[in-house]
Amino acid sequence: MKRKLLATLLSVAMVATVFTGCGSKAADAPAEDTKTEAPAEDKAEAPAEDAAEAPADDAAAGGGLVGVAMPTKDLQRWNQDGTNMKDQLEAAGYQVDLQFASNDIATQVSQIENMINNGCQALVIASIDGDSLGTVLAQAKEKNIPVIAYDRLIMNSDAVSYYATFDNYLVGKTQGEYIVKALDLENAAGPFNMEIVTGDPGDNNVNFFYGGAMDVLRPYIDAGKLVVQSGQIEKDDVATANWATETAQARFENILSSYYADGTQLDVVLASNDSTALGVANALAANYTGKYPVLTGQDCDIASVKNIIDGKQSMSIFKDTRTLAAAVVDMVKAVMEGREAVVNDTETYDNGTGVIPSYLCEPVFADINNYKELLIDSGYYTEADLQ
Repeated sequence: MKRKLLATLLSVAMVATVFTGCGSKAADAPAEDTKTEAPAEDKAEAPAEDAAEAPADDAAAGGGLVGVAMPTKDLQRWNQDGTNMKDQLEAAGYQVDLQFASNDIATQVSQIENMINNGCQALVIASIDGDSLGTVLAQAKEKNIPVIAYDRLIMNSDAVSYYATFDNYLVGKTQGEYIVKALDLENAAGPFNMEIVTGDPGDNNVNFFYGGAMDVLRPYIDAGKLVVQSGQIEKDDVATANWATETAQARFENILSSYYADGTQLDVVLASNDSTALGVANALAANYTGKYPVLTGQDCDIASVKNIIDGKQSMSIFKDTRTLAAAVVDMVKAVMEGREAVVNDTETYDNGTGVIPSYLCEPVFADINNYKELLIDSGYYTEADLQ
C-alpha cells in the first residue's frame, strides 16, 4: 500500500466521519487490578461497585450509559483502546463505565454483570476468552441491552449484535507478505530457518492472524525453502497464553538452546503481536549471537517501535485504536437510537450462533522506513515517546 494513501487514511480517521478512515472486506496482571474509570467527567479510577451510580433515567439525559469492558491494563494496546473509547464516547455525549479485568475471566464476568445491573444501556466488550461470557450475556439479552464485541469476537452467544475489529486475516497476511519480501523468497535459494510465535488460544483472532500468515508462508515451508527447526508449526504448538511476554520469552529461550545453540542461523520469526515479539527479542538478546532475524509484530507498542528503531524488530502492524474506537462509537449511536449500524462484512465472523455483522478497519504495517509518517506525523505518538 502506498505511503501517501496510508497517511491519508490515518488523517481521515481523526474526523467525525469515521467510515472513510477505515474499512476493508474481507492481547498477566494481579487480580486486584479491578478498578474502573468513572463514568462521568472525573478521570480518576473508582471501585467497580461505584462506577455507575447514576440511575438509568439520569444517564439517558446525558445520552445514555455505556459499559466498556477491556481485558487488562498490562498490555499497552488495551490501555489505549480503553482511553480512546472512553474519550470518544464522552465526546459524543455518553457516560462511560470503563473497566479492566486483569486478564481474569471471573473478574470480567462480574464487571459485566455489574454494568448490566447498574443501568448500562449498551455494552462494548473486548473479551478475555471468547467462550466465557455466554451466561452473563444472556442477562444482557433478557434486558434488551445490545452488545458490541470489540476486537475479539465473543463466541457462542446470540446476545452479540455487532462486531468491530481490524481485518485480522489481513493482519496475518501482511506479516507473511513482509517476510516473503524481506527474505526475497521468490528469488533467493534458501533454505531459511523460521520459528513461529502466536497468541492466546482463547482469542478467536489467533485463528485469523495465524491463518493469514500461514496461507502466505505454508507453500514455502512445504517446498523446503522455509525450515522450522523446532518442528513447532501448528497453531496449538506455537500459542502463547494471555499473549504474555514472559511466556513467549521462556518458550523462545528453550527453542534457542535446543535448536540454535550450535551456531545455526535463525533467519525469521513470525510473531503475531508486539508482546510476544518483545519476548522473542528478550530471548535473542540473552541467548543468540548470530545475524539478527527478521521479526514481525502487531500493535506498534512503544517498546516495539523503539526496537524497530534499534534494529531489534523488523515491523509491526499498526492498528490505529482511535480509528477503531470511532467506528464503535458510530455503532453505539446506532444501537442506542434503535437503528442498524453500518457494517462492511456479513460473511466472515461466525460466532457459533450465526454470522455477526461486522465492521472491519484496515491495518497497515510500520517499519524503519515509514514509522515516523504513520506514528508521529499522525499524532499517535510524539518523538519524545520513542526516545
